[in-house]
Amino acid sequence: MESLSNRAKVLEKKPMTLAERAYLPAIFQGLSITMQHFFRAATKKQVTIRYPEETRPFSPVFRGLHVLKRDEAGRERCTACGLCAVACPAEAITMVAGERKKGEEGLYREEKYAVSYEINMLRCIFCGLCEEACPKAAVYLQADKMAPPRFERDEFIYGKDRLVEPVTPDNRSKRGIQLTPEQADKLRGQLA
Repeated sequence: MESLSNRAKVLEKKPMTLAERAYLPAIFQGLSITMQHFFRAATKKQVTIRYPEETRPFSPVFRGLHVLKRDEAGRERCTACGLCAVACPAEAITMVAGERKKGEEGLYREEKYAVSYEINMLRCIFCGLCEEACPKAAVYLQADKMAPPRFERDEFIYGKDRLVEPVTPDNRSKRGIQLTPEQADKLRGQLA
């Protein structure tokens, strides 16, 4: 079959020399590159960080830990429409919808609410599609918090007890998002 450009390059196969057959030039070239990087790395800034005390700066587009937001009156915004679960490519979100009972108007914004809302953090790929799909702006991926490491698999399933935003700084989850006393004071000041 003829090429479209009708240009062909003829390659000549030369026999390899003794040094090329022993791979010595390639070995010395690789060692020289390794040594250059070794001595260059000694003069560069340190790349290792001391993790618990120091943290790396987050990217501006970082998507971290999920949170279910509340509205201005402190009611849950989630109406259990299921769009976030449908949009999730990893199928990490599950929810059960229920109807608001009389007297619960201060807790839930709409007549329909999520009785249970769970995110499996082992399956979640932190893509942010659940945040984009939510019509009520109830699901939010925090830009400054990562999912903390755990030892048991069931601790990676986040329910409403860990996901719903606290009403006041003192009402925070024991297993979920923890606030330091300084963060609680700052949040108290913002709410006042």
